[in-house]
Amino acid sequence: MTDRNAALFARAQLSIPAGVNSPVRAFGAVGGTPPFLERASGAYLWDANGKRYIDYVGSWGPMVVGHTHPAVIEAVQAAAARALSFGAPTEAEIELAEAIRHLVPSIELLRLVSSGTEATMTAIRLARGHTGRNAIVKFEGCYHGHADSLLVKAGSGALTFGNPSSAGVPPETAQHTIVLDYNDTAQVQSLFAARGREIAGVIVEPVAGNMNLLLPRPGFLQTLRELCTRHGAVLIFDEVMTGFRVATGGAQAYFGLHPDLTTLGKVIGGGLPVGAVGGRRDIMQRIAPLGAVYQAGTLSGNPVAVAAGLATLKLVAQPGFQDRVTATTRALVEGLATEARTAAVAFSAQAIGSMFGIYFRPAPPTRFAEVMQCDRERFKRFFHVMLARGVYLAPSAYEAGFVSAAHGAAEVEATLEAARAAFREAG
Repeated sequence: MTDRNAALFARAQLSIPAGVNSPVRAFGAVGGTPPFLERASGAYLWDANGKRYIDYVGSWGPMVVGHTHPAVIEAVQAAAARALSFGAPTEAEIELAEAIRHLVPSIELLRLVSSGTEATMTAIRLARGHTGRNAIVKFEGCYHGHADSLLVKAGSGALTFGNPSSAGVPPETAQHTIVLDYNDTAQVQSLFAARGREIAGVIVEPVAGNMNLLLPRPGFLQTLRELCTRHGAVLIFDEVMTGFRVATGGAQAYFGLHPDLTTLGKVIGGGLPVGAVGGRRDIMQRIAPLGAVYQAGTLSGNPVAVAAGLATLKLVAQPGFQDRVTATTRALVEGLATEARTAAVAFSAQAIGSMFGIYFRPAPPTRFAEVMQCDRERFKRFFHVMLARGVYLAPSAYEAGFVSAAHGAAEVEATLEAARAAFREAG
């Protein structure tokens, strides 16, 4: 039988760089041919060969209610029948903004945009416009989209300004970004003691999900809040990934903290392209047309994306939703850890809300350097056995996994059955 995935991958490379429209999809980190997906329902995906997979990628986070949920599809179809785009205000935009404000109390005003990258880019501009300062602090391993000033790696010393980590980013752009170690409270304290008056803002994934799943150490996020308050810097929580997954109100609700600005995406679009930046009223009032910080977008507040997001948030906010999906996620990671112990494999796993991380090392990492100690070759072997047995994990050892409300005991048991073989065969 013809492998349609392989044929489509070869065809795609004739028109699209590497055959994909986002780098991780090329399977460069694991090798092999990526499945080209044709449809999805609930917890499952089907590829071009008709093979079915249990999905733990969830379109990289948005599909928290499961794929093609009837309520979301109905809302999208109704909105599309009215118009695909207006480029003008709609009542649905107000409803989505009100729903977000209700669920995330730190957000007093918000601006809808079209992607998480656009949201973080706008948040950085707002922090600089509000403070009149230039320096932005980020943490190694945290990803905040592909805006120039955020594609930065650490400099030669822990407290030095960063250098570009992508071609095409001018050094003079990157020089205003300071890169520190995630979870290193002492480093942050030293930086603010030395340069507190230079810092416009700190941007952080409150739970890191772009170097696999890393939980914040006790006191780390609280220190960021205290130092930003003391020095007049803007604390930005990038909750594009964690929003409505770690808890109904996001990671900030889980940890009981109020950032000054929050960026959102993924879940608030229900699978369609959307993002948002929101926060303190005095900061958000600096955005055009109220203030001098410019931002605009033709498709911002797109009515179809807004409809999908609003329908998704209504489901997420239902009583018991988070408890159910959290319990399923916990059962998955505990089962994987048990299977690994039985197979005598150096492995660990952890979860928070409906996000999870798996690591081929004895204990979950807490910082970027520990992530780099994971056995990537063993992960590759494990990944391909799982894929062959119908379990679709992120094709990288450095990405978090996602569970949806459509996953249940049957999907978890099927995943653990595949994992028994994968731990055995991966060695």
